[in-house]
Amino acid sequence: MNAALTLTDVTLLHGDGDETVRALDEVDLEVRPGELVAIVGPSGSGKSSLLAVAGALTKPTSGSARLGETDLTAASARELTRIRRERLGFVFQSGNLVPALTSLDQVRLPLAFGRADTGRDPLELLTAVGMEHKARRRPHELSGGERQRVGIARALVTRPDVLLVDEPTAALDRQRSQDIVGLLAHEAHERGVATVMVTHDHDVLHHCDRVLEMVDGRLGPHGMM
Repeated sequence: MNAALTLTDVTLLHGDGDETVRALDEVDLEVRPGELVAIVGPSGSGKSSLLAVAGALTKPTSGSARLGETDLTAASARELTRIRRERLGFVFQSGNLVPALTSLDQVRLPLAFGRADTGRDPLELLTAVGMEHKARRRPHELSGGERQRVGIARALVTRPDVLLVDEPTAALDRQRSQDIVGLLAHEAHERGVATVMVTHDHDVLHHCDRVLEMVDGRLGPHGMM
């Protein structure tokens, strides 16, 4: 089975001269369809930079990022916009919800821009994340954890090839954290979504197929960095 996401020898530099910071240092990563990979590591180690490169939000200084057979580092800006809209799902730590929209409309929103005919039922996804009873609430009426759950439902509605998740349990209690990461694992295994999850929550790692660790911009097996 071909990889859904491949990073090869990816280096990302910020700044210049004496102020250069090596956010990513020759990172290699391969994630296959149906696999949930967790990335752990201290704050500032490069985890968010890795998600930005994998999600075609940031172009690496060197190396390549591929989504299936598509070379993200060689794609045009227009092509990258289409890829992010149709083939990638993002769950941001802050939720990134639209203030004026209800929870149900948040989840419906990506269907207005592509893959509407193959998208999933928004209300079913809200139910899956335990938010069906707040389908008509707006973000200011939700807790941080509730906004995060709506964000997960929204990321899944277009049936993405790759799902990139930043700290999905940061605002959740222990039981809800287990439920949410269990849902991500189910989506990966049952629907073939290649999922990369950045987390500080070691209690949910048993749901994951692999756990990798980032330290000072380098990626390797958990416990060996």
